[in-house]
Amino acid sequence: MSRILPHPLLSAALTLTWLLLNAPPTPGNVLLALVVGLTVPAVMGALEPRRVRLRAPATLARLAILVLYDMIRSNIDVARVILGLRSGARKTGFVTVPLELREPVGLTILAVILTATPGTLWVQYDSDTGCLLLHVLDYTEDSAWERRIKDRYERPLMEIFA
Repeated sequence: MSRILPHPLLSAALTLTWLLLNAPPTPGNVLLALVVGLTVPAVMGALEPRRVRLRAPATLARLAILVLYDMIRSNIDVARVILGLRSGARKTGFVTVPLELREPVGLTILAVILTATPGTLWVQYDSDTGCLLLHVLDYTEDSAWERRIKDRYERPLMEIFA
C-alpha cells in the first residue's frame, strides 16, 4: 500500500486542493485531481534527501546564536554603509574561500547563512575544487573573509555533520 500511496495525507491534500481550485467538480476535474494526488507524491519521492544525523547538538545551538548575532551586526553595518554614516571609502568585491566541508546539508546551511547575512552573497560553489565564490559588501584585500567563514561557520558545520 505504501508503494501506491507513499504519502497519503499529501495525496489527499493535493487532490482536495486541485478540486477547490477548479470548482465546480466535474468528472474530468475529479479524475485529474486523483491523477495529480497520486502521481506527484510518488514522483517527489525521488527528491527526498537522505537522513542526516546531527553529531553535535550543542555546537548547533552555539552556531545558531552566532549566526543571529552576525546577522544583527551585519544589518547595522550595512545600514551604516547605505546611509553614509561610515567614514572612508568602502568597496565591494569577490572572495574565494577554499572549503573542506563536503556534506551537502552542511553546504546548504552555509549557503543560507552567507546569503541571509546582509553584506554577503554566496555566488558559486565548485564541487570539484571545493572553492566558494562569495560577494562581500565590505571587501578587504587580506584573507580576513576567508578566515571568518572558515572559523565561524565551516568548522562548526563540519563538527555538526562530519
